[in-house]
Amino acid sequence: MPRRPWALLPGALFLLLIGCAPQAPQGFPGYAPAPGWGPPPMAGPVPMEAPRTRVALLLPLSGGNAPLGQAMQNAATLALFESGDPSLELVPRDTRSSASGASEAARRAMAEGAQAIAGPLTLGETAAVSGVVRGSPVPVFAFTADEAQAGPQVWVMGITPTQQARRMVSAAAQAGARRFALLAPEDAFGQRLASAMRGALSELGLPPPTVQFTAPRGGDMAGPVENLAAAQPDAILLGGGGAFARQAGPAIATAFGPNRPRLLGTVLWANEAGLGSEPSLAGAWFPGADPQGRGRFDGHYAAAFGGPPPRLAGTAYDGAALAARAVREGTAPVGMTFLGADGPMQILPGGVVSRGLAVFALRPGGDPVVVQPAPAPGGAGS
Repeated sequence: MPRRPWALLPGALFLLLIGCAPQAPQGFPGYAPAPGWGPPPMAGPVPMEAPRTRVALLLPLSGGNAPLGQAMQNAATLALFESGDPSLELVPRDTRSSASGASEAARRAMAEGAQAIAGPLTLGETAAVSGVVRGSPVPVFAFTADEAQAGPQVWVMGITPTQQARRMVSAAAQAGARRFALLAPEDAFGQRLASAMRGALSELGLPPPTVQFTAPRGGDMAGPVENLAAAQPDAILLGGGGAFARQAGPAIATAFGPNRPRLLGTVLWANEAGLGSEPSLAGAWFPGADPQGRGRFDGHYAAAFGGPPPRLAGTAYDGAALAARAVREGTAPVGMTFLGADGPMQILPGGVVSRGLAVFALRPGGDPVVVQPAPAPGGAGS
């Protein structure tokens, strides 16, 4: 039997860490008190339990998102357990996948003495919690990737559009690309990619990108791709997931012929099995979590809970670890660099998280391969 990471410390310590959780973690098979176990007869005054510092965990623990919420709770529990600090107590609270539920959960957690908050999950929930904590010393490490939610007291832990665009521009520029283009749905995600590309290219002294938006769900690609072909870019960032890429790739192959530009993607491609089997996308690059950090986290999670974690569980692990660090030190760990579940990251003022992302290439019939390792956060390429 593989050694469980939680077996490194006494079982009582693990129970302290989950504090007021609604149920025992389901992924720890075989956990049960021994028959006949119980406290010894009291022979005198019972010593008072040392006070513990509370970290609130806001997640959807009921409804359709409950399975994801439970997996993220598992990951957060693992983060606090691996910190080895018995004075910390994780306090899960259900957001019910709504802004009102998130604000209610945050108020309740703060009334119960929580000194930091990990979560919530979505941008609407994060906006609601931001209003609750305003004016208090409680930092929030939210799991959303919406960078508009970042602020002096709220750190956005998800991999944001700006982080993705900057990493892909840097990677392609290092490989020789000088003229860039963006093909993306005309939505908030596409707009942020465009803004980030303009900023990154300006810093590199390169011309601004040629930007073509499509209908929010993709739609006709021929017209926008013909406009891109006229600009003759060296690299095109496809600002969508696998379905969008499967539409755009063949249209680009047709319009550009043998002189096709390098195709770039987003972190959404990481969960698209078989994407490299589309001939027009073979060899395309996309950003993703550093394999070394992610592999370590995935292994620890599987050993503790009996199966692989979903991708978003890594965000909960990182957020809980930083929340724990904040309550131990009395302030958010601004300026410090950490190796989290999704790779190296640095916490900056204003709610900004600088991440080192690896770059992967799609392969026909095989898993993506790393073509550029994750750089140090804050350095060139991050």
